[in-house]
Amino acid sequence: MLVALVALVFSTTGLADAARRAVVSAVDGHPISTTPHAGGVLLLGKNRKFPASAIPTVKDASKVGGKTAEELAGTCPPDSVDLGTWCLDTVPYPLTKADAGKNTYIWASKACEAEGGWLPSASQLLGAASRVKLESTIHDNPDTATIDQDPTRGLKDEREMSSTLITTEAGSAAAGFEGVTEGATGDARQGQANPIALPANPLPGSLQYVTVYDNGQQGGFAGAQPVYEAQNFRCAFDKSPGAVNKNEE
Repeated sequence: MLVALVALVFSTTGLADAARRAVVSAVDGHPISTTPHAGGVLLLGKNRKFPASAIPTVKDASKVGGKTAEELAGTCPPDSVDLGTWCLDTVPYPLTKADAGKNTYIWASKACEAEGGWLPSASQLLGAASRVKLESTIHDNPDTATIDQDPTRGLKDEREMSSTLITTEAGSAAAGFEGVTEGATGDARQGQANPIALPANPLPGSLQYVTVYDNGQQGGFAGAQPVYEAQNFRCAFDKSPGAVNKNEE
């Protein structure tokens, strides 16, 4: 009744608005606010929930293992393009004079693993063509494709190795053969004869990798090469922390 009488009296004067604010700002001595106060009444937000500023957080709750969300999300290594969930080298793998001609499928796979990444598939290269300058034909745009502009080294179309494999045969001729080592023997208890020594075939010519080229930033297939044939390649990387750091050596 007292609060009502005060409001009624003030409503007849120029202090009506101030009185109303004073009345609604406190209930039985407890201040009303959108921010938390000791002994106060906290108003809900428009979503009918307490405002985020009023909800206490545990110390370091915004970190996991001392790392922020940005740090946990990972980043791309230097000299690579961020493609969202993974990264791709901006240029083909830099070969030294000593390495030239060694860059077969197995060599490239090991080189990318040593960098902390992997040899990308044909579909990954095609998908990245709009954002990464891939190897291409000499008539492609050098602003969007990696075209060698030095005529002294020869002007020729280039393509890139992928991890996608195809085969033109079946059996051991397609997937390789470990061979039969000289001196191998059969199991005499089972009446097995000694096997005939056969040479290994670890890199069969029928097993080939798909190659890709820029094709005007659209990406395109450029046929296949035997796995023992050297070709340009680049490495892909995972953005997960701890898996994107290239070998400093």
